[in-house]
Amino acid sequence: MTLTNHNIEQLVQLCKSENQNAQLEVYNRYYKAMYNIAYRIVKDSFEAEDIMQDSFLTAFTKLESLKDSMTFGSWLKRIVTNNSIYHYKKNSKYEEVNLDDVLYKVENNDGVTSDYEFTNLKARQVLETMKSLKDNYRILLTLHLIEGYDYEEISEIMNISYANCRTTISRVKESLRHKLQLIAGY
Repeated sequence: MTLTNHNIEQLVQLCKSENQNAQLEVYNRYYKAMYNIAYRIVKDSFEAEDIMQDSFLTAFTKLESLKDSMTFGSWLKRIVTNNSIYHYKKNSKYEEVNLDDVLYKVENNDGVTSDYEFTNLKARQVLETMKSLKDNYRILLTLHLIEGYDYEEISEIMNISYANCRTTISRVKESLRHKLQLIAGY
């Protein structure tokens, strides 16, 4: 019986009964995205791999606490994000993020327009400029702009007040805008 045709609700139910094939299918569906989340936060591929693995183990052992199977993906993302931030704060040495790992590598073909190249260049500039920000600012922007968390979720994750979260993200966005304008020569 193949599990690739099952929806996530069915797979989560099978995982709750400790079906290893269902767990493998869930892992295969989510591991790349979860690794990318961890990597963007901790900036180390080996550590990101460990965090991702630990997060899946946590998720599979705590499945009974998941109230709605439809929210499994966001629930797992939250586990990975929290584990990544915990490990990031715990460790004191970090490597620079290789932008080629963050951005999707797209081969040049006839379907790629110069518009895409311009957009890709701008995205690279934004990510490169984000690297110059203080670590906690970079993490806040990553959670907000790249991972899509709202202010309330970020304030819980980072253990700061809602007002502080909104104000800080607003200031960091403005700082990033200013730095990008300096680079562009405006």
